[in-house]
Amino acid sequence: MTIQTQQSLSGFLASEPQLAFNAKGEARFWVRIGQEHFERNDDGTFTQTETTYHDLVMFRRNAERAYAMFNKGDAFIAEGYTHTSPRQRDGETVEVEEFVAKRLGHDSARTNYTLQRRRTVPPLTPATPSASKPAVRPVAL
Repeated sequence: MTIQTQQSLSGFLASEPQLAFNAKGEARFWVRIGQEHFERNDDGTFTQTETTYHDLVMFRRNAERAYAMFNKGDAFIAEGYTHTSPRQRDGETVEVEEFVAKRLGHDSARTNYTLQRRRTVPPLTPATPSASKPAVRPVAL
């Protein structure tokens, strides 16, 4: 079976997230995001180039979760797809591109956080050594 992949996007939240609801009561999360870009120099160093800004949206329950978890400035990684649609701006029709995120999480390479698990995992208890097997000293990871 092949590995299923999707488009991904990483960056930072450049605006305060917004949460709205449609007539059916479905949530829509919207935020303006920024992506920093870098060029590699011949000596192996990097030079930062222009930062670009884009729209990111999420829908339904995931939108509500994202709104509760994210703030302006947070570094993120998203999975989803790019959607382009025509919109009216100043009397003209323009193509607007947005990233529709199916999943959204904090970028662990750029974020320090404490994880709170949804389920509790019982603590490991050392096994009682039996006469048939030699005792094994637990190794801390």
